[in-house]
Amino acid sequence: MALLASMASGEEITVCDDEVRSRYSHLEKMTDLVAVWEVALSDGVHKIEFEHGTTSGKRVVYVDGKEEIRREWMFKLVGKETFTVGATKTKAAINIDAVSGFAYEYTLEINGKSLKQYIENRLKTTNTWILNLGSTDYRIVLEKDTMDVWCNGEKMETAGEFVEDGTETHFTVADHSCCIKAVSSGKRKEGIIHTLIVDNREIPEAVE
Repeated sequence: MALLASMASGEEITVCDDEVRSRYSHLEKMTDLVAVWEVALSDGVHKIEFEHGTTSGKRVVYVDGKEEIRREWMFKLVGKETFTVGATKTKAAINIDAVSGFAYEYTLEINGKSLKQYIENRLKTTNTWILNLGSTDYRIVLEKDTMDVWCNGEKMETAGEFVEDGTETHFTVADHSCCIKAVSSGKRKEGIIHTLIVDNREIPEAVE
């Protein structure tokens, strides 16, 4: 059996039931799974799953495998479910719309934006780096509007200072010295360029 999920971008993805069951142990109980999304936030990449019973109207929302919402009987098959995601309690909503007959479309909103809009905005407001230190992977995220730094889901303690060509934000990861340098690109469209330096080595930015 294949499960059809309509993404916010309008792109439909088909998820094979056998693949889904092998990846999510808790899906043993899920017979009405209709959509799966992965959302990158500052505190990590979160998986959102949605069950919709088109006969009973049942709605179940899972975030990272944990049940957040369960409604067993709903007379109205269309509508919206709102919840929060991650340590930052980011607002999220799943819209349920009838397409035709018994077909439904499911779209995810993050902070009031469609998933596509949210991703586009996030690319402008954050920088993400993935690095390996001592056989452990670390995901570091800079929120450019607040200069907050997150590492593997935790907000880091940082120390900022002004330097000759911009600013530096210092912090430590697993006893390794880290610094995010912010310098002007000299171009209005590019704005400020942020670079992560770990142990005097520049880390390439990751694309999520």
